[in-house]
Amino acid sequence: MNIRKATLKDAAGIAKVQVDTWKTTYRGMVPDDYLDHMSYERREEMWGKIIGEGQVLYVAEDHGEIVGFANGGEERSNKYSGYDGELFAIYILESYQRQGLGKKLMTPLVEELKDKGLTSMIVCVLEKNDSKRFYEVLGAEKVDTVKINFGGKDLKEAVYGWKDLEQMKI
Repeated sequence: MNIRKATLKDAAGIAKVQVDTWKTTYRGMVPDDYLDHMSYERREEMWGKIIGEGQVLYVAEDHGEIVGFANGGEERSNKYSGYDGELFAIYILESYQRQGLGKKLMTPLVEELKDKGLTSMIVCVLEKNDSKRFYEVLGAEKVDTVKINFGGKDLKEAVYGWKDLEQMKI
């Protein structure tokens, strides 16, 4: 398993991981119509732009195939006083989950965020998503619950946070 900083050539692999993990993770949580219309091509274009902007983004690859990724940066909502960073996404193919890969992806991402001067971080996760336990294991505490509308369906999103990235359990 290799963890490394993403490059533009990784956009297609990242898109495939995102689409495939959304379909296995969020089925039954978000509208099926939304999941059924996700496309590798549109996500590849989106990730190409994100990589081109220089966002903090790491990939996990197994024998040259991208099997997971994580990205983050400055907190986007400005709603959470005391939190200056945000984990935007972490996705790992279902067959690679629960093998420690999440922590391996988080380690360089958090180090780079700290190098950029960020000292704390939030992450938003659907309330019904069992992966929220991953954040709890890493020492995050729930700081808020917000209502969101996703594809015409009202959902609840939990906001977890780490007040001090130095204390994250990775």
